[in-house]
Amino acid sequence: MNGANYSPDTLLTDMKPDTGPAAKRARLWRLPDIGAFWTWLPALVFLPAILAPPLNHDVAGVLHFSQRWLAGEQMYVDLIDVNPPLIFILNLIPAAIAAVTPLSGPLAFQLCVLLLGVWIWYLSRRVRDPRGEGAIECALLDVLPVLFLLTAGYDFGQREHLMAMMSLPYILAAVRRARGEIPRLQIATALTAAVGLALKPHFLALPVLVELAVLLGLGWRALRNPVPWVMAAFFVLYAVSIPILLPAYFNSVVPLVWEHYVDLGNQSLFWIIFTDRLGAVIWPAMLPIAWFAMRRPGVPRMLFLGAVAALMSAIAQHKGWSYHVLPIELFTIATVLTLAARFLDRYSIAPPHLTVAVLSLVFAERALAVGEAPWREMTYPSSIAGRLTDALREYAYGERVLLLTPDIYPVYPAINYAHARSTLRTMNLWLLQGTNSECLPDGRRYREVWEMSRAEFFMYRTVAEDAAAAPPSVILVSRVPGIPWCGQEFDFIEYFSRHPLFAELWTHYRQAATVEQYSIYVRED
Repeated sequence: MNGANYSPDTLLTDMKPDTGPAAKRARLWRLPDIGAFWTWLPALVFLPAILAPPLNHDVAGVLHFSQRWLAGEQMYVDLIDVNPPLIFILNLIPAAIAAVTPLSGPLAFQLCVLLLGVWIWYLSRRVRDPRGEGAIECALLDVLPVLFLLTAGYDFGQREHLMAMMSLPYILAAVRRARGEIPRLQIATALTAAVGLALKPHFLALPVLVELAVLLGLGWRALRNPVPWVMAAFFVLYAVSIPILLPAYFNSVVPLVWEHYVDLGNQSLFWIIFTDRLGAVIWPAMLPIAWFAMRRPGVPRMLFLGAVAALMSAIAQHKGWSYHVLPIELFTIATVLTLAARFLDRYSIAPPHLTVAVLSLVFAERALAVGEAPWREMTYPSSIAGRLTDALREYAYGERVLLLTPDIYPVYPAINYAHARSTLRTMNLWLLQGTNSECLPDGRRYREVWEMSRAEFFMYRTVAEDAAAAPPSVILVSRVPGIPWCGQEFDFIEYFSRHPLFAELWTHYRQAATVEQYSIYVRED
């Protein structure tokens, strides 16, 4: 047999493998040897930063809502948010753990994601066939799930992070499916990916591209495999269950989102693709490797399709936020390193684990450069989030807080670490921002009650009525309203004090502290 005719892209089907019990166990489990520790080290150094505060603000807000849901409030009735219900359902797990153990909500969440990472790592190893991989590529793919898990930086636990992690075994399994093989645990892999991809409708571009690649590679025989049908069934059942189990989402929340949230923070397509972070991954990374990745069958092509799908998702959301870019970076860098591993498998004489340790370090460098870890964690005590957490712990530990602010950060995760509970039906005053995005034509600062839209009146009424029915121990007020200047600043206290219930409630509060633009008022009696 001429070894020159074989490459990492070729499955060595003419080599008869050892079928003994020991070899079989090794192929199924393939526990890492001691040399693999060096390949894991660049990712593991991020573990202390992942477990240290602060938790990502959006993640903390979703977790807080799930904790309130678990405590008895009704989702999409008492708790109004733009996210579909699946992310809140998943967060019920750490919420329940925090409710019955000494663990805090943020720590319970972090441990749940780490356990999910173990499951992803296990699936990723089981669905692959290492006989079709070179030594360096094999070692790199062994550590890739760990890199996806731990190098997300401040965006650890974001929906995009979960999607990228949970899709990785599915992408690796699709490589073998495109060759007509049946990977182990393919149904478990498909269901895991389906849960991650169902978190946002924008994510469905990924299974469409991957399944199209499998179909083009295998032909109509690909339709005999149950994976696409299992995933499609999950998506359909999830979509059908929402109006049945949580009818308020489509009846009340979706109209509010479409009218008042979608345009908040929107940017043009030109602006999005030329932002510093997204532009840095599109132009110098994705475009140069596109030709190399798409002409290489197997893992590089599938990973690159994941990057393209993530880019389509980011563009569809037209905001260009850091966590929208995260899965594009993860899949793109994974593609680049897999291409490099295949090249080195042919020409390198360096030990595989040492080589992959260097490649892992390159992967981790992305997190150091743009992931805000460990720098944000190191400066947390002196940051505005840390100081606001200290203030809320002093004045509102375990108490109810009315949040009159347009901000998610740093209010979340400060309220989570203070074990406080928001009384707002929304996470912040985004709905008030959406209904007051333009100045009134006659120069008045506020609309009269009879002029308000249903959405604005809902916010105006529920803030006052809910606070009056169960007075919070603390009212947190931001002096930066996030609403356009119209002759004068939009003042939340002045605005809500026009409601007689809020006006009477406000007489019982005094200012106790100030943290930058936030004023903390405590109830005197």
